[in-house]
Amino acid sequence: MDTMTDDLYRDITEFAHDTPSWFQHLAEVWTELGLLLFGVLFIVAWWRARRGDPRALAVAVLAPLATAVAYVCSELAKSAIDEERPCRAVSGALRPLVECPPHGDWSFPSNHSTIAGAAAIGLALAWPRIAALTVPMAVLMAFSRVFVGVHYPHDVAVGLVFGALIVFLLVRIATRPVARITLAMRGSSTGIVKWFAGPGPGRGRGRVHIPAPSPAPAPAPTRQPPVYDPAAYDPPTMTIRRDDTQQPR
Repeated sequence: MDTMTDDLYRDITEFAHDTPSWFQHLAEVWTELGLLLFGVLFIVAWWRARRGDPRALAVAVLAPLATAVAYVCSELAKSAIDEERPCRAVSGALRPLVECPPHGDWSFPSNHSTIAGAAAIGLALAWPRIAALTVPMAVLMAFSRVFVGVHYPHDVAVGLVFGALIVFLLVRIATRPVARITLAMRGSSTGIVKWFAGPGPGRGRGRVHIPAPSPAPAPAPTRQPPVYDPAAYDPPTMTIRRDDTQQPR
């Protein structure tokens, strides 16, 4: 019996066949290229966080790890639910743009969408300014899985929410203990460990030049009174003859 999601699947795949061939190829590439781009952004987020506080680095490290956990959970759910792919199950649907996965590679939830939703939220937590890029990327990747004909709409919708929820919870729970580990790693004597954890804020940006203290200025010389010779007293005039040659210089 047809369901609403079957009808929506047919509508999307028919729309896909009506698009130009270059757009179809772009959608095929994006379903895999998006995963690679998320991986690159994970590396950039970690590199940026190496100079941040321990909590920032902890979130950047947890984001890809939690995404991997979300993928494993999605794969376990697929094995338990055993939903057939729509490219074989939906009657009257057009052929998919890519090869239909073999029987046993189940449909619900979408692994690609789970990874995309997890990566988008993980990166948004580690690098908030990039959320405007990662969230639309995840939605487009999820839609592309229906567009090429290998998933139902509900597969990708649940995958997005499922991955995002797992990453959000894991990052919130594990940030504090991982931050403590990060702080300990920054004080390690092992070079590779310190490099991975980074120098932290205010460190490792080059040597700071501390100027030497200026010497104290020499005191200004004081003028001494002239020296008089007692033998130079002149009784007639009752004065003392001044001898300027004896003044200190």
